[in-house]
Amino acid sequence: MSNHSHTQNAISALREAFAPLHCYIVAPGRKGTFSFTLVDQHGVARHSERLYPEQCQGERLQQVIQRARNKAL
Repeated sequence: MSNHSHTQNAISALREAFAPLHCYIVAPGRKGTFSFTLVDQHGVARHSERLYPEQCQGERLQQVIQRARNKAL
């Protein structure tokens, strides 16, 4: 799969993992990086992080999700 496919899959996984928090995505860059910010129901940012292509799949993506969950919830 291409970097674009991995990025799209990672974005979907992040949104699903953090519902009901809002997961805002800053547009993917040309090198495959993107940022996400988790925002609670009051509009308070709970966590923000930049992801690189190597973090967009498998175990590394799960580590990102777990780290963000620990900080945001």
